Amino acid sequence: MAQPHSADQPAATKSRGALDRYFHISERGSSYSTEVRAGVVTFFAMAYIVILNPLIIGTGADINGDVLGGSRVAAATAFAAGVMTILFGVIAKYPFGIATGLGINTLVAVTFVAAEGLTWPEAMGLVVINGLVIVALALTGFREAVFNSIPSSLKAAIGVGIGLFIAMIGLVDSGFVRRVPDAAHTTVPVSLGIDGSLASWPTFVFVLGLIICGVMVVRNIRGGLFIGIVATTIIAMIVEAFTDSGPSFKDGQANPTGWNLAVPTLPDSFGGIPDLSLLGAVDLLGAFSRVGVLAATLLLFTLVLANFFDAMGTMTALGKQANLMDEENRLPDLKRALVVEGVGAVVGGASSASSNTVYVDSAAGIADGARTGLANVVTGVLFLLAMFLTPLYDVVPIEAAAPVLVIVGAMMMSQITEIDFSAFHIALPAFLTIVIMPFTYSIANGIGVGFVAYVLMGLVAGNAKKIHPLLYMVAILFVVYFAVDPVMEALQ
Repeated sequence: MAQPHSADQPAATKSRGALDRYFHISERGSSYSTEVRAGVVTFFAMAYIVILNPLIIGTGADINGDVLGGSRVAAATAFAAGVMTILFGVIAKYPFGIATGLGINTLVAVTFVAAEGLTWPEAMGLVVINGLVIVALALTGFREAVFNSIPSSLKAAIGVGIGLFIAMIGLVDSGFVRRVPDAAHTTVPVSLGIDGSLASWPTFVFVLGLIICGVMVVRNIRGGLFIGIVATTIIAMIVEAFTDSGPSFKDGQANPTGWNLAVPTLPDSFGGIPDLSLLGAVDLLGAFSRVGVLAATLLLFTLVLANFFDAMGTMTALGKQANLMDEENRLPDLKRALVVEGVGAVVGGASSASSNTVYVDSAAGIADGARTGLANVVTGVLFLLAMFLTPLYDVVPIEAAAPVLVIVGAMMMSQITEIDFSAFHIALPAFLTIVIMPFTYSIANGIGVGFVAYVLMGLVAGNAKKIHPLLYMVAILFVVYFAVDPVMEALQ
């Protein structure tokens, strides 16, 4: 896979002291400047979660009428992301940023709180228990064993699927691709821009950013993706100054031609004291008494399975993209990385930010040269600073970061050559893994469907003995996972 490289990488082969040896900077062909710059790129690619998470879990009331509040969720989100990203970089030594998992936070808000009637502390208590289960599975080696049982074709398919997934995120967040408002009454669920036209200035800025980032990668410019984000942000500020497009939602009214999250204008202030009062506001066992042991256990099972495979798939894709896999196509020191990632779920629940997990958007920093945990330390420090400097980094609109996600998605597509599409019992599971991820906005869904299909097609092809026993068990678990809603309804 073609990767942007640093011009000073040849010099990186020389030892640069304890820090270099600890993070394996020279060993992985990187440099201090590359890691720092790429860490900044990863932060800007991930920073939207500090704005988006409060919209998902910060505005809804629980059964007691309590609301977490946008500012408190934003502070907790940045805090958890900062702590866990640094911890993962220092201990696991990989450039995989960690933050609140999209999809998991929606599961908590919509299913746990809105549908099942849990309070926010009770819901976050389940998130903490989920994290403890994940850590236990990692410590026993079970999680690593499952990871290593995945055949190479599915590992490649997971990488390609995640590439399409993050590209889809970039296209949707930029407004280039939009949901059709009356999709229930049409055969077309999504469309290009507004009514088939790119009729908004923010989307125009995204297109310019995509061109800039594409040129940077083609010309192999050092720090090209970082330069692309900065250049696109400046263009966005100029465009907003002349067009006054405003936010996509204002005073409860939709503005289709506005900026999706942050509006690129100079802030009124440059900082403030974060409200971290949500830290520790959890009720570990409250969910079991409120909805019953069996129902709460099923909710926990859903959360564990989603968390377990979401992170596993992301690590697989990021490890392959960064060329960190060993000769057996495995990520070295995987157990340590999986344990730390599991701790992220505990920290996320304990801070009321929802489960923290490895972020697929880290691919942006990897594409800009990140290869070690030092990049993570930079990203984590910026998240901690973001608690105090939220108005400042709000200047960067998602439309300026989205081009990087599309570029990285294109890079990750190269892994598709590792899949043997001439053998249909391999091709169908791989294909389903690839397309289900972007179509359902879920990495876990893609992995689950792919696993079930792989086992079924393998049995039909007469390869029953070639399928790892753990894959049979995981496929059965995913069948239960996909049927959990009917089971819950039957219990009620």
